[in-house]
Amino acid sequence: MSTPHLRPAVAADMGTVADIWHAAWHLAHAGHVPDGLTAARTLEAFHARTPLRVDDTTVAEVDGRVVGFIMIAGDEVEQVFVDLDHHGTGVAAPLLAEAERQVAAAGHDEAWLAVVTGNARARRFYEKHGWRDGGDLPYEVTAGGTTYVSPCRRYVKRLSTAGTSAPSAPTSPDT
Repeated sequence: MSTPHLRPAVAADMGTVADIWHAAWHLAHAGHVPDGLTAARTLEAFHARTPLRVDDTTVAEVDGRVVGFIMIAGDEVEQVFVDLDHHGTGVAAPLLAEAERQVAAAGHDEAWLAVVTGNARARRFYEKHGWRDGGDLPYEVTAGGTTYVSPCRRYVKRLSTAGTSAPSAPTSPDT
């Protein structure tokens, strides 16, 4: 498999991002979140959401094709998804490293992300890459005009902000 090329998303990428997000979200979340949320996460809903996120999205390309993406919101690594055909091919790790780099470059000492409690595959992946389970996170999600509480775990990772304009916070011995 080719090493993925990472770049900022452009508007023309967002249809593919929506397709990847929809398929991978359903694989990871169905049966682990409220049924109403799963039903509201239609392909059309993902296509409506993605154009608004182009500025905070980075895509991974393999052989000129978008096969994964991240979305960053402040200190949150909000989305990390890879095309189902590219699971296990080495696309996710560089995307996650880029997400960490972006959060640190914005001056944050720690990044966080929400992982659906039942998504064991993602939880193992984040732990393998130095993230730690920070505990229960009842994550509120609005879809189709209804707010749902998605049972998640809050994963956190201390970041090096060396070379950024923000000073690093001291680390405590228990982190």
